[in-house]
Order: sequence, then structure tokens, then C-alpha cells
Amino acid sequence: MLKYIFKRILQAIPLLIIISIICFGLIQLAPYDAVDTMTTPNMSEKTVELIKARYGLDKPAYVQYFYWVKGILSGEWGYSIVTHESISKDLSARIPNTIMLVLPAYILALILSIILGLFAGSKKGKLADKIVDGLSSFGIAIPSFWMAMILVFLFGHRLNIFPILGMHTIGNEDSFSDLMIHLVLPCTVLTLSFMPELVRYVRSSTIGQLSEDYVMVQQAYGASSGWIMFKHVLRNVLLPIITIVGMSLPMLVTGTVVTETVFGWPGIGTYFIKAIQGFDYPIVMAIMLLSSSLVILGNLASDILYSIVDPRIKGMGE
Repeated sequence: MLKYIFKRILQAIPLLIIISIICFGLIQLAPYDAVDTMTTPNMSEKTVELIKARYGLDKPAYVQYFYWVKGILSGEWGYSIVTHESISKDLSARIPNTIMLVLPAYILALILSIILGLFAGSKKGKLADKIVDGLSSFGIAIPSFWMAMILVFLFGHRLNIFPILGMHTIGNEDSFSDLMIHLVLPCTVLTLSFMPELVRYVRSSTIGQLSEDYVMVQQAYGASSGWIMFKHVLRNVLLPIITIVGMSLPMLVTGTVVTETVFGWPGIGTYFIKAIQGFDYPIVMAIMLLSSSLVILGNLASDILYSIVDPRIKGMGE
């Protein structure tokens, strides 16, 4: 087991290096240089050169890259060229806010999706299945920003039940109940956004499992439908979901850009959008690298969990 895990970690390292090079290279190829955000047309050439030297932008691209990677490995992600604040400090303050929003929404969506997917799959072709599948298709077609605006209009403006902006009401920053009230609408939007694809995936897996021979054998021995569903089918349906959960890891950081922007939630999403609008390239590079790395780490976590749950995979990888 440890040998397999160590092998998968070693395979992930080159991918992380390639991702860092791609992220840095894309920013270098951008038409708008980072220096342009800090200079004005009436600045002298000497002043511009001093600014470049201060931020290390006068050095060759490969030197800048190595300095950037060295800083990241030491925990220093650089500084914003707009606000001059530490990026690592900003990320450490905003990532918990995003996780606080995404994690409960995804867990709730996953639980509801498993329940609805199993129910729809067991009723294949019947009215209940058509309703669940139809609502899932409708949910996939609805943009998350449109859904957010509808909820804001109904529950924030018309009914005035929930707040529609930020994490706290001014003056109630230490109130847990106030935080929970602010969390309701964006969490609902994310839950409804995550659910449709998960429901259809579980439904499809359930239908596939119910057509397997072991189900017919269990039915021949007189096992009830509930016993077969929860004792055998559920376990086999949950195995592929490990991959989905692993691939969802980047959403804990960058999966809520639209929702956070609509609700003014002070997380990574709003931070990323402001950085793009202000051509704040160090922040853009940091978040791109973080998100891409989480994809690799998510795959790695999925492979490790799979090898724990199903030892046959470990044998195939060795």
C-alpha cells in the first residue's frame, strides 16, 4: 500500500512542475504587462526601470520563474502589484471563507444526490424517475448566476427574509447566527448547482448496477428490494463517486467565483475577479497554480482512496 501511494506521489510531482511552468508562461504571454499597472505614460524611463528592478521584472523570464517558485516553496506567494499586500496573507484570510461556503453546500448536495439518484434509478422509466431526471436536466441548463439573482430577488428583495450581501451585518461580525443567515442563499445556490450532475451520475450508476447478474441472484434467493439496494447496489454505486469527490477538490478554492461575486462573499472568487479586473498578475498566477495543483492532488487522493477501498487497483498499479 505504502509503495503504491509513494509511486503515485512521485508521478504527481512532474505534473505540478509542468503546471507551474504553464501558469507562469501564460501570464508572460499576456498582452498587458504587469509594469503597465504601476506606471503612467508621463513617467520617465529611469523611473520605469526602477519599478521593474524593485519587483524583479527586469530579469529574464526564467530567472523570474525560479524566484517565483522559490517563494512559493517557502510559503511566500509574492505581493499584489495593486494593493502591495502579501498574497499569502490574503489567501489565508479568504480560503477559509470559501471553504465555509462550499463544503457544507457540496456535502448536502452529495447526500441529496445519492438519495434521489438511488430512488430514480430504482424506478427507471416510471413517473418518479422522469420527474427527478427532468428536474436534473433543468438544473443543469440553469446558469448559477441566474439562479442566484432569482433567489436574491425573491428572498432578499420581495420577501426580505435573508440578507443578500457579504458574510456579516455591519456591527455583528462576531455573531454566529448572523453568519448562518448570510450563508443560506449562497449555500442554496451552490447546492442546487452541484446537485443535477451528481443526481444523474448516481441514477445512471444505479441503473447499471441493477442490471448486473448479482442482483438477479439475490432476487432469486428471495432478498427484498431494499436489502439489495442498500446492502449491495449502494456500495457499488458509491465507489465511482470517490473520483467525483476527488475531482471536486479545486471547488473548495475556485469553484464559487460567480456565486461569491453575486453575493459579495469575501472569498477567493471575489479576490480572483478583482485581480483579473486590475491586471494584478501575481494574484492571478497564484490562484491559477493553486487551482491547477488541487486538480492533481484531487486525482491523487482519489487514486489512494480507491486503492484502500478496492485492493485490486493497488495490484494493477504495481
